[in-house]
Amino acid sequence: MSDVRLAVRGLLRSPGFTVVAVLAIALGIGANTAVFTIVDSVLLRPLPFPEPERLYALAVVRDDPFRGINDTVMPDFLYVYFRKQDRLFEKLTAYNSHRINMTGAGDARSVSGAFATADFFSVLGANAALGRTFAPDEDQPGHDGVVVIGDNLWRSAFGADPAAIGKSVRLDGESHTIIGVMPIGFAFPAPLDVWVPQGVHPSGHNSQLLSVMGRIKPGVSQNQATAELDTIIKQIPGELDVRHRPPARVVSLLESVSGKVQRSLLVFLGAVAFVLLIACTNVANLLLARSAGRRQEIAVRAALGASRWRLIRHLLTESTLVSLAGGAAGLILAVWGVPALVKLAPAEMLPRAEQIGIDGWVLAFTFAIALVTGLGFGIIPALQATRSELRESLSLGGRSLTGRHERLRGALVVAEIALSLVLLTGAGLMLKSFIRLRSVDTGFRAEHLITMTVELPDSTYQTASQVQAFHGRTLEKLSHLPGVMASAEVNWLPFGSGLMMGDFRLEGGRKFPPGLMVDKPIVSPGYFRTMGIRLLRGRDFTANDNGDALLVAVVSDSAAKRIWPGADPIGKRFTEEEENPKPKDWVTVVGVVQDVKQMGMADKPRETVYQTSAQINRPGWLNHAAFVVRTATDPEGLATAMRGVVRDIDRNQPVQSIATMQTLIDASTAEPRFQTRLLGAFSLLALLLAAVGTYGVLAYSVAQRTHEIGIRMALGAERRDVLRLVLRRTLMLAGAGVLIGAAGALAITRVLQKFLFEVKPDDPATFVAVAALLAGVALAAGWIPAWRATRVDPVEALRYE
Repeated sequence: MSDVRLAVRGLLRSPGFTVVAVLAIALGIGANTAVFTIVDSVLLRPLPFPEPERLYALAVVRDDPFRGINDTVMPDFLYVYFRKQDRLFEKLTAYNSHRINMTGAGDARSVSGAFATADFFSVLGANAALGRTFAPDEDQPGHDGVVVIGDNLWRSAFGADPAAIGKSVRLDGESHTIIGVMPIGFAFPAPLDVWVPQGVHPSGHNSQLLSVMGRIKPGVSQNQATAELDTIIKQIPGELDVRHRPPARVVSLLESVSGKVQRSLLVFLGAVAFVLLIACTNVANLLLARSAGRRQEIAVRAALGASRWRLIRHLLTESTLVSLAGGAAGLILAVWGVPALVKLAPAEMLPRAEQIGIDGWVLAFTFAIALVTGLGFGIIPALQATRSELRESLSLGGRSLTGRHERLRGALVVAEIALSLVLLTGAGLMLKSFIRLRSVDTGFRAEHLITMTVELPDSTYQTASQVQAFHGRTLEKLSHLPGVMASAEVNWLPFGSGLMMGDFRLEGGRKFPPGLMVDKPIVSPGYFRTMGIRLLRGRDFTANDNGDALLVAVVSDSAAKRIWPGADPIGKRFTEEEENPKPKDWVTVVGVVQDVKQMGMADKPRETVYQTSAQINRPGWLNHAAFVVRTATDPEGLATAMRGVVRDIDRNQPVQSIATMQTLIDASTAEPRFQTRLLGAFSLLALLLAAVGTYGVLAYSVAQRTHEIGIRMALGAERRDVLRLVLRRTLMLAGAGVLIGAAGALAITRVLQKFLFEVKPDDPATFVAVAALLAGVALAAGWIPAWRATRVDPVEALRYE
């Protein structure tokens, strides 16, 4: 306590030092606390269910055929077979998330929902806050007319009325009775509005991909579960060729939920750790400067009997108090910064976002990092300050800085520059990658293009002709809206939320490329013209390509080269029928169009086979539709009118979404944009701290060498000589920092490999640009002390001797 009282009085006597040091540490600890809060909430905190360590996600890994789709999925037939054979799980459940049309509770609305088997809630161990969850048989046909709703929907659509239990709503046109309301904060597999029971009933060769999870039996390990799933996959009869059976994947449910962002969050945590190291180096430099001015005080204490350990303890108490004060200020910054980071993050990037917040573990982390930081940046200055000989310290009177002291401070500046270079190089690589990603050709013209998505319920639109009639009326009304130049439809839009894929049978017994799964969009005539997709060969779809005409298709350039290599695809035929196709089942290729980015900007060209909606007789392929409209003016101005078109045709049909195509493209690059901005912000903070540290060292060095500079100028040295003297030291520090930092960056930036697009982690241009930037900043930081040195009056300087 005596040390604490002395330290507090000493810090209050030096308010400038105290404020600067506390602010530097607050920036470092605040950034670390904010990022750790997110890491703790997303990656470390257990899922809010009973015995969460027994919850696992089951999947098969499909790297090529299902590229672009979440790999924690399982085909429906495999789920059914595994459920029958499994002996290691207490319960299994399968589910899928969808947008669902809801009517019967005010205006028609599109809600987020999940179709799940009856064991969904019991696997999780989750209970309803009001009412109940699914009964065991309520996912079977005839018993599945129930629904569990989320707390948000209960409040917004039913005014939080307990009497909502037992009421009926229509979901996708079918009546469902509300049986339960989930608690506030229940958000699995995401924050949803409704959970609808649905059994899994595989049919034919069409496979639905499902998310599967289970509660493992006590005492069973993850490896045992993985081995069992792998064994059952190898035993499954007939469905899969033995050579193409996918490997099993069993991971904890927590990893399944948060695994996608794990690498990003750990990179951010590493980046803010660098910022904290730079802040600590800055404060260590400040403490060295402060201790240099206190050498006489320390010598007097030693002369009066204080041991070296007693002096070190006193100095460490000061540094720890500075760090704890910085930690408290950093915690305040984190309280503001965490919501800001969550808000800046792209939608759905952060799982469990509703649970992110500062808790006891975060407070403990902040206290621990403040304590360790205070000891870390204080120990070297404390040891250095107590090493001087007693007589030497008393005779110097604290007026000069030893060469050893100056070399140590210079080494700390070199370390700051090196750490900053590593961070800036990472940010530079991410920025260059993002610029290249945004410059990729999408294959269509996004400007003046607006999209509207609808999902027609099977219960109302039961036949293909009904769906086609709705689409036809919608396109006709859209084409007559003011400012509309062209309109068309597609079942799955580029940069949208889904996709249909598959293979087919080629004419003449030719083999379809093994492992290839082509995209199968269904479009209306005029789609390519509306989207601005270039026709390379052949012709587009026309109004004559209807249900009475021969079936036709247009293929993408990559599909033409992959399926019919070295041949003209025009006139080639294929069929969707597996056995005994009739003459009318054969589809003729009539055109080739340029490749289009379908799932994302970084996506490789996807083999695509387009068919026209008028020739499709399966309503399930048409119910989901996106209408695209090209306008002569600002497309956003048409949003209200487009909603009105759907309302006029079917007032019970809600619009799922309306967005410009540029908005969809921006959303697809939102995550790399966020990563680049965040890493860039941390890097700029590090650069600022490094500049301040460089300035501080050089300014103090000039102040300590005032007498020397005065003698030089009295002996005839010109101002440019003095300027060159100071700037030479600046360049030496910057050069050493750049060389060490470049070596570190070469090793560390490799962790960014998976985040980079068409940029290598050792990109020379980025390294040179960052090195030049840091050298320029260091010279700018050293210019002011150098300029001050040239203004030294030799007469005034010599008076101090």
